[in-house]
Amino acid sequence: MNKSNRDLLVLFNQDLMSPQAMEHEVDMLHELLYNVERTDNVITSHEIIDLNKYKIINNSSHLRKILRQKELKAFVFLNNKN
Repeated sequence: MNKSNRDLLVLFNQDLMSPQAMEHEVDMLHELLYNVERTDNVITSHEIIDLNKYKIINNSSHLRKILRQKELKAFVFLNNKN
């Protein structure tokens, strides 16, 4: 897990937490975000809405292919299923 390429702004009340407790909370937050942002989890929780073809794409291999593109075409959206 590489923490160096992520910028987080975390606000703590310093009166309630020690520096070690704050560091532990930030480490736990990094671990949580690492697990949530894994490609498999993103693919499971999202779908592609393609208004050019009037399709909703749920196929995992097709989703991976689209997510690897640098830019999406016009009117192609990544939608969270929630």
